[in-house]
Amino acid sequence: MGLYDQSCCVITLCFMLLFLNNPQFSYSMSSCTSQKFSNNKLYEHCNDLPHLNCYIHWTYNSRNSLLNLAFVATPTNPNGWIAWGINPTGTGMVGTQAMIAFKNLNDTIVVKTFKLNSYKSIVPGELIMYRVANMEAMYSNKMMVIFASVQLPKDVKELNQVWQVGSSVLNGTFPGIHDFQPENLNSKGKLDLMKGQTVSNAHHENSMVKNRNIHGILNVVSWGILFPIGIMIARYLRTFVDPVWFYVHVTCQVSSYIIGVSGWATGLKLGSQSKGIVYTSHRDFGIALFCLATLQVFALFLRPKKDHKYRFYWNMYHHGVGYGVLVLGIINVFKGLEILQPGRKWKLAYIIFLSIIGGIALILEAITWIIVLKKKPGKSNNKLYDGQNGRQQQPLTS
Repeated sequence: MGLYDQSCCVITLCFMLLFLNNPQFSYSMSSCTSQKFSNNKLYEHCNDLPHLNCYIHWTYNSRNSLLNLAFVATPTNPNGWIAWGINPTGTGMVGTQAMIAFKNLNDTIVVKTFKLNSYKSIVPGELIMYRVANMEAMYSNKMMVIFASVQLPKDVKELNQVWQVGSSVLNGTFPGIHDFQPENLNSKGKLDLMKGQTVSNAHHENSMVKNRNIHGILNVVSWGILFPIGIMIARYLRTFVDPVWFYVHVTCQVSSYIIGVSGWATGLKLGSQSKGIVYTSHRDFGIALFCLATLQVFALFLRPKKDHKYRFYWNMYHHGVGYGVLVLGIINVFKGLEILQPGRKWKLAYIIFLSIIGGIALILEAITWIIVLKKKPGKSNNKLYDGQNGRQQQPLTS
């Protein structure tokens, strides 16, 4: 054998060793059946998971209750993470015992076990309910793979599986928080060990999406649209159509309250369906909004007559609470849009609506002041009347 042939053999051998020490896999983003692992790992079943473009290959040995698996997913970005776990007590994230793969500070793919006690409490350490062995991870073609063997309790027929992807790793040791989009929130289902298939929670997911949309629409219509219009009616129309403005104002605000309470109730239902998922600021604003709006409704029944000595204080209370509801309602609508993320056009449409009624309010404000300043004080025929007992009524204070 010549020197050239010997060199070729050495180079070929080096490439073979490099390949064996760095296992790769071929994959398809459309189906798990086309994914092959170069480290000779073969599995009896594979399932395309319904969310986040994730896949699971697995074999279950019922004689020793051993589950061998390979979980394939694409992290949100190359420096992100992927996770697969089992929830022994529920169907959601909270309570899940998971394996999470990510790149450490040395840019090496590692996989570690975590206990997900809550959305704010993710504790690293050995899993309590399951013994995990042969854990390893790999990264190739922008995808990560978790390999593991999980010892299950005897006579288990199905598992509550949860999977997830994230975009960041804190200090190379701890997974950062993932997105809270519908795809992320619905990444869960059952793994039927007997039938070899994954069962999604499609009915639950559809119910969640429907309730989220209903909740958003009701609250935008009530606090975001009707309530501001009702305030404008009370502030400006009294100058032109007294006393019709009062009845229109009451009708608009009572309708707003009824629709808003319905939206608040759907929010409570969403909370009960989403254990562990809490949008703190949105929830707190919603509670404050409901309480203030309820006070405003009671104010209607406690309204003194115009010549009563407490009417001035009632006006202060009524106006203060009303403007508080207005501000809280608009803020919470934007918070809700950030959570739902229905599309940029919807947020833009609401901003345009606020701009239009804001412009109308400025024009009416100017017209009202012009009318007030033109009235001659001391002449009864030039005064603005409240329409009920002949007393002068300033259009900017009631």
